[in-house]
Amino acid sequence: MSNSKRYTITAALPYTNGPVHIGHLAGVYVPADIYARYLRNTANDVLFVCGSDEHGVPITLKAKKEGVTPQDIVDKYNAIIKTSFKDFGISFDNYSRTSAKVHHETASEFFKKLYDEGKFIEEASEQLYDEEAKQFLADRFVVGTCPKCGFEESYGDQCENCGTSHNATDLINPKSAITGNVPTTKLTKHWYLPLDKYETWLREWIVEGHKNDWKTNVLGQVKSWLDDGLKPRAVTRDLDWGIPVPVEGGEGKVLYVWFDAPIGYISSTKEWAAREGKNWEPYWKDKDTKLIHFIGKDNIVFHCIIFPTMLKAEGSYILPENVPANEFLNLEGDKISTSKNWAVWLHEYLEDFPNQQDVLRYTLTANAPETKDNDFTWKDFQARNNNELVAIFGNFINRVVVLTNKYYQGVIPEPNEFTDVDNETLEKLQKYPSIIASSIERYRFREASQELMNLARLGNKYLADEEPWKLIKTDPERVKTVMYVALQIATGLSVVSEPFLPFSAEKLRQILNISNELKWSDVEEHTELIAANHTIGKAELLFAKIEDAAIQIQLEKLEATKLANEAENKIVEPQKETIEFDDFTKLDMRVGTIIEAVKVPKTKKLLQLKVDVGIDTRTIVSGIAESFKPEDIIGQKVTVLVNLAPRKLRGVESQGMILMTDTPDGKLAFIEPDNDSVKNGEQVS
Repeated sequence: MSNSKRYTITAALPYTNGPVHIGHLAGVYVPADIYARYLRNTANDVLFVCGSDEHGVPITLKAKKEGVTPQDIVDKYNAIIKTSFKDFGISFDNYSRTSAKVHHETASEFFKKLYDEGKFIEEASEQLYDEEAKQFLADRFVVGTCPKCGFEESYGDQCENCGTSHNATDLINPKSAITGNVPTTKLTKHWYLPLDKYETWLREWIVEGHKNDWKTNVLGQVKSWLDDGLKPRAVTRDLDWGIPVPVEGGEGKVLYVWFDAPIGYISSTKEWAAREGKNWEPYWKDKDTKLIHFIGKDNIVFHCIIFPTMLKAEGSYILPENVPANEFLNLEGDKISTSKNWAVWLHEYLEDFPNQQDVLRYTLTANAPETKDNDFTWKDFQARNNNELVAIFGNFINRVVVLTNKYYQGVIPEPNEFTDVDNETLEKLQKYPSIIASSIERYRFREASQELMNLARLGNKYLADEEPWKLIKTDPERVKTVMYVALQIATGLSVVSEPFLPFSAEKLRQILNISNELKWSDVEEHTELIAANHTIGKAELLFAKIEDAAIQIQLEKLEATKLANEAENKIVEPQKETIEFDDFTKLDMRVGTIIEAVKVPKTKKLLQLKVDVGIDTRTIVSGIAESFKPEDIIGQKVTVLVNLAPRKLRGVESQGMILMTDTPDGKLAFIEPDNDSVKNGEQVS
């Protein structure tokens, strides 16, 4: 169990060019919230901070595209994100934003101190420049081929394919994201953080110092970076959206967003401290404080190499005790993509599934991408709810509350003598806080969620074995003890489930008519968590079954997104060579009806059709077997090129061609008249 210490917990600042989706939740915010809630429940001094990351090129690009200002963009998404987090139960002590005055001041002071102490390298260099747009092309203003993996759509600061971070000038065949032009180069001055000077220290601190307690995926990525050799990295750039460089010669330049964003944790702490009348410094500068960064794997380099180097260079800050980065969460087998709208957005989920925050929290935790990329599916979401939350956790609570009200009008009975089974069950209950805590403290939240469910299983098994609904007829005194023990388990669940299922835990406390004063240690140390003669409330369902219809709506929404993406990305074939009108008149196209259809043996694509084309009935072999079943196209109206020279296909003479096109999802579609009165044999002209 954790000792009473001070903890500063940070969650990666969400970027305000779009809402939050389930990938963000599974990778960062749900595990961070579980950890923070657990530490508060175990009597620790906890500060949990976050805020909107509101600077950077993607925001300026989105603003240009929508014809609004960057401030308009960040105001819009900051409001959506902040509200979504609050409604979802992410228990930040403070949620700030990097456009806030306190952040601009904090980041400027941080930069100025490093500048005054000579910690930066000042260097003039050739940077990519768009002559038409008349501006330098920093990071996302330029795209090109990644120098490491060859991905042709890498951004100027990072490749989304291989995760490598680089400079815009490293790209092969760069192009301006503004005009599409090939950029030139132009001389400009910037300040650089000499990461190479900190290589030895970083290797000793992380690779050696944390090899036994940091996750292998984090250590592996850090080691790879160090083995490749670190280079100085620019901390400023030529842009008009961001925090102005606060030194002479910084006119027209801002702090690079990767430098300014992590300082947002510090400025968010200052904002919280000013509001609460507290001193912010111990949470960042006291050696007894544990600093934990929760991030996704795409942020490992920034939180394990760059930000620690910034803190080390500044000199007065503590370094992170751990950075438990998660891998990526996919959606229905495909990578989540904001630009392609392939995501489950948090604010939309909250609208579609009102009062079911805990179902998503539990599903994302039980299937968290802790050691490898994982996949979210709506069917798994439904199964986790129906088969675990409803059938195990909810079922146990419902049975306990219903029986207590039925037998004792809701008053907890005085127990009689405990049997060995009763004592063993209560002893197991007391062990669960330590078991769950051990998993949480090792950042194994999936494991912890399953141990929580095992405690509910313990309650179900106890009731099933003791069968109070049968005993009540033969041994009512024994039933009093059984129900008393079962109610202790229910009360224990109301405590240890809170980090995972905060809304359900609160509802359970209301049902049991208890306050939230019970702590983690109480479950571990006391056999009586809820006293005899205490009156509980009436039964309410903690979790409701999710029906197939609700899941189908979500699947159809994703399918519509997929079709829209395919239609948008579909390459339209260019016009063929021009023909004369006389060439067209040679084609004899007739309306026909398929009257027979069978598969051509030993082929995948071919169907043998009998088609009534008005002038006769003929055999046509068509490569449509992968799109249509033979029995489904009997009676189908078609358009047939009837004067095409016969041709043998797999030994069958084909006497014409059916006109087809394809749909956005790659399936074939018939070209047919939209008027049923058009008869077979009518010419198409």
